[in-house]
Amino acid sequence: MDEGREPAPLVDLREVDETQVSVVGGKAAHLGALSRIDGIRVPAGFCVTTAAFRRVMAQAPSIDERLDRLSRLNPDDREAIGTLSAQIRRSIEETPIPDDLAAAITRALGRFGEQAAYAVRSSATAEDTPTASFAGQQDTYLNVVGPEAILRHVSRCWASLFTERAVSYRLRNGVDHRTVQMAVVVQEMVFPDAAGVLFTADPVTGNRKVATVDASFGLGEALVSGLVNPDVFTVRDGEVVARAVAAKQRAVTALPGGGTREVAIEAHRQEQPALTQAQVVRLVRLGRRIEAHFGRPQDIEWCLVDDDFQIVQSRPITTLFPIPAADDQENHVYLSVGHQQMMTDAMRPLGLSMWQLTAIAPMLEAGGRLFVDATRLLASPANRAGFLKMAGRDDPLMKDALQTLLDRHDFIPTLPDGGGPGRPTTGGASAPIETDPAVVTELIARSEASIAALRRDIATVTGPALFDFLLEAFQEHKRVLGDPLNMQAIMAGIEATWWLNERLHEWLGEKNAADTLTLSAPGNITSEMGLALLDVADVIRPHPEVVAFLQGVTDDGILDELPKVAGGAEARAALEAYLDRYGMRCVGEIDITRPRWSERPSTLVPVLLDNVKLFEPGAARRRFEQGRQQAQQKAQEVLERLRALPQGEQKADETARMIDRVRTFIGYREYPKYDIISRYFIYKRALLDEAERLVRAGVLTEIDDVYHLTFQEFHEVVRSRQVDDELIRQRRDAFRSYQALTPPRVLTSDGEVITGAYRRDDVPAGALVGLPVSAGTVEGRARVILDMAQADLDAGDILVTAHTDPSWTPLFVGIAGLVTEVGGLMTHGAVIAREYGLPAVVSVLDATRLIKDGQRIRVHGSDGYVEILP
Repeated sequence: MDEGREPAPLVDLREVDETQVSVVGGKAAHLGALSRIDGIRVPAGFCVTTAAFRRVMAQAPSIDERLDRLSRLNPDDREAIGTLSAQIRRSIEETPIPDDLAAAITRALGRFGEQAAYAVRSSATAEDTPTASFAGQQDTYLNVVGPEAILRHVSRCWASLFTERAVSYRLRNGVDHRTVQMAVVVQEMVFPDAAGVLFTADPVTGNRKVATVDASFGLGEALVSGLVNPDVFTVRDGEVVARAVAAKQRAVTALPGGGTREVAIEAHRQEQPALTQAQVVRLVRLGRRIEAHFGRPQDIEWCLVDDDFQIVQSRPITTLFPIPAADDQENHVYLSVGHQQMMTDAMRPLGLSMWQLTAIAPMLEAGGRLFVDATRLLASPANRAGFLKMAGRDDPLMKDALQTLLDRHDFIPTLPDGGGPGRPTTGGASAPIETDPAVVTELIARSEASIAALRRDIATVTGPALFDFLLEAFQEHKRVLGDPLNMQAIMAGIEATWWLNERLHEWLGEKNAADTLTLSAPGNITSEMGLALLDVADVIRPHPEVVAFLQGVTDDGILDELPKVAGGAEARAALEAYLDRYGMRCVGEIDITRPRWSERPSTLVPVLLDNVKLFEPGAARRRFEQGRQQAQQKAQEVLERLRALPQGEQKADETARMIDRVRTFIGYREYPKYDIISRYFIYKRALLDEAERLVRAGVLTEIDDVYHLTFQEFHEVVRSRQVDDELIRQRRDAFRSYQALTPPRVLTSDGEVITGAYRRDDVPAGALVGLPVSAGTVEGRARVILDMAQADLDAGDILVTAHTDPSWTPLFVGIAGLVTEVGGLMTHGAVIAREYGLPAVVSVLDATRLIKDGQRIRVHGSDGYVEILP
């Protein structure tokens, strides 16, 4: 097919490959490619190309107006989608196929016999791609006989581009209806003895070394439609390692005159396997050949005819989580960075590469997320126990997953003790330092001086020189974070927390005593941020016009518009002062591409309005002082009880020193993240200035195109003044697909997702188990909030969300408790929950799905579980 010319309306399947998706659709492109693989048999046939589809669509009445309406529908409006999509399908099916096209299809059928049986199958251009399989979204018709029936089913396939499920799928995945077109595959019908599906990777665990085969008698339609339970075979290393033979009572077979029907299987065959083990192994071998050709795991539909396998479809398995690239063939264990950073969303390439360049530990990318390679640490007997203990404190599910893998004794080798490349940090040095507030003061002063120098020096650097400057700045960034004193101060607070919890539980039976002892600890930049927004609310509250203005805000012109209303100038000054201090923060802040509060101040408006509604003036000062007094009273109570014990004075003295130590250092735990994000905002503004220059020069189409380039690629674009638009398009598509994936805590180099479990029997039946991180019990209305900008809270509400990084802190001042799906004892949400005295349970699997918005729940922050109340 020549470039620049309208493709022919028909093309033989053997003449197409993966490069022609726009002409023949994803299914036909894969079938054509399959037919070219040595040893792979594909039923012969031809494809009615997208050129024919365009001709018919151009003749269909009112199609443009209906497509416009379709694109504006909400994906959840099933009634509207159903009505409009039905109108479009009817219009397409009723549009006559042009005579010349009908004649061409009839001639093509003559090659195989006009009255032969065919499979007529849809092949959309957005189907069976690496990022979206669209499996089952359009239609397939089996055993179609005769030209008239073939033509009728070709029209039905075109119309099936607009089935309700296909339209909803596109709306949810951000695919423009006009960009997707439909080709139709017409293939000789295969009448198999058995048929089914082969997955070249385990679709449940993701293990790329395990293949699974589902098989049933007759046509594969019985299996796909759920009519029968198939036989299931599991294959590893060329051997069937497990099989489950089902009682297959029915099958789908072809009728002589066309169409299919269900038939009963003879009683003596029902529990016979549909395939022999030798056939299963041979099929998997063919599957590995197909997988190697396409370069990724495949979902393959197959038929067995006279002991010969024919392949009728192959598509990528898009639900598998990608594996970090390794430069060897050894086993590796990867741990999710996002679960440690409380941000498990997918990141764009610029965000990923910036974190990699500024992190102390080496990090690997997969599926838009970052991972560290923990293999060497786990393989070292001397380091393993300590690492697992720390993992258990922070994330019991991760520890359990790692222990599960270690218990197999066949994946992680035992290596000589010692470090090595890829070894993740476990918290850094914990050498003793004096309990002296001056240590924290000095560290903050160092940070502020370093950031001031960065802000000053970067101001005059542009072009390629900016990227050289930033590479040096990243070294300073890492030097500040890796400063031994910095690590010692962080660990001093954490270890004092552990000491207090362990000793006071042992001596007094107190659970999580440090939770109360750390209330309103001084110097916590994150908890201060939440309280400071209460002060902004105090400025706004006396001005009804400002409140009314904020209630109607829909964009980010807020700072420009505020002075136009009574009291607005004062409100803007307060908000600007807040943004000067905290405006570099945002949800998902480790991703430099996320909009910061300074860039999108309207994000804070719902929280501000809640603060105006829920609090009285001066709430920030009162709240902090109340927490400080509670901590002081708790300390006095604990020390008095200790003195009454044997060796009580010694225990009380040790505990008093540790209380002083935890209150000196625990607040600093949040400062290094503030330092990182402050630097990130400076980097980002300089990089966006560079991107804006490229847009003005016509090199880039949009500023945020650079978000889909790595730092190194961005540097090259600035140097060469050239950009690969196709690469950016591919990266956008990949990012969209990554957003739909759930990142695992633990992933192996085989692609296996290892899941952990809470092995507890001390919780009520039906309760949701998690990690207790902030003591106390609270009952209230669950508010399931996935987007901070959509927050709408009332007094006593309990926040239920996926994860909370520091930017969620302003919400914490207005809630009574916290439940998250991700988190650990020392992650930001847990630290701030303790500072504010909020009962909190984190790492509750599927909390946002299992708890419905508005349900009453009871959070047991000391015992680590959540009850859903009637």
